[in-house]
Amino acid sequence: MRIGVYGGSFDPVHNGHIAMIRSALKSGFIDCVIVIPSVRNSFKLYTNKLPAPYRFYMMKETVEGLGLKNCYVSDIEYNIEGVSYTAVVLAKLTSDAYIRDFLTDNGVKRKKAEEHHEFFWIMGSDTLGTFETWYKPGEILNYATLLAAVRPGDTTDVDKASSSIRKNLGGRVEIFRLDGVECSSSEITTSGDFSKVPDPAREFIKLHALYTENTKLAGVSEDALKQFYDSSVWMYHYLGAKRLLHTLNVGYLSAHLADVFGCDKDKALIAGALHDCAKELPLEKQTELAREYAGSLFTEKKLLHSPAGASFASEQFGIKDKEILDAICYHTTGRGNMSILEKVVYLADKIEPSRTYTDLTPIREAAEKDLESAMRMTASAVRDKFVSQGRDIHPMTLLMMKDLGM
Repeated sequence: MRIGVYGGSFDPVHNGHIAMIRSALKSGFIDCVIVIPSVRNSFKLYTNKLPAPYRFYMMKETVEGLGLKNCYVSDIEYNIEGVSYTAVVLAKLTSDAYIRDFLTDNGVKRKKAEEHHEFFWIMGSDTLGTFETWYKPGEILNYATLLAAVRPGDTTDVDKASSSIRKNLGGRVEIFRLDGVECSSSEITTSGDFSKVPDPAREFIKLHALYTENTKLAGVSEDALKQFYDSSVWMYHYLGAKRLLHTLNVGYLSAHLADVFGCDKDKALIAGALHDCAKELPLEKQTELAREYAGSLFTEKKLLHSPAGASFASEQFGIKDKEILDAICYHTTGRGNMSILEKVVYLADKIEPSRTYTDLTPIREAAEKDLESAMRMTASAVRDKFVSQGRDIHPMTLLMMKDLGM
């Protein structure tokens, strides 16, 4: 097979990206496209507007929602340590061990997946002129032919750039014409006009309330921002899509609520983002980790992930701040004498944007101005749910309710 590889931030994915994929497939040079949303791009390390998992799952939902045939999305960069340079990515992706399994996992027949494959790195022709300055460009060309798209209105001297690459690096360069709209992710997020974003991506953005003031993280320290982005990649290996996106949403909302109610925004971001990090660990592991942090305080299966998450975040991700770990531990039950940080994470967990199990509008409105009122409304809903299910309310939750005057 002739395989096109298309990497980028896709922050967000837009119609220009989709046009690139479709035009490359129409060009006759390739049979399929593998799209790789970046994890640690050397040009945009920690400067993407969204952490990697949002961009990965947005692209997946877009490819599936648009029904793009012969187009697959790869998470290969989650298994690469450090900066995901193109040469490093291609070395792993083009190996027989990776590509055969990847293709069969995406529905390609085993016999075809095991054929010899030729690889093409898809790029805009405007980047041809700088290609020789990339990290190990010669190594890139050992793995793949450059497949450059001539964009509408592009004034790049494609012949000159291609000739220089062939002469200096000995690689192959092929050119195709891009049929599509001219747009950029930065223009979209700066203007707030998402009309050039495909419908599936736009729905994804709306569901998770992305590219809003709350997700800009103004006022968060550089260290906390890096920790947030790194935690999202770390948790990708332990959580499924829905759970991972939920816990990151809680991080964003916790940071916002910290702004509103005056607690440490850095700590709120990290505690919220990591609150469910142990949710999908085996039950035996959750039990062990929960006991390490909270003894026998939590025994119900549905609650174990909270104290387990505190231990897991400490042992495996290096979080040592007791306030952050306590906010993770008590995010499900609450407790008596809760700190503002604990209340913020507790509340954010219940009302983050993708929560749709009931009409949360009144609580969300209250959460913008009155923390105690929002907490009472949330605790009341929790109590009603437990009563209707005939379940006992945890003693820690009862203490929280008592503090709230319930």
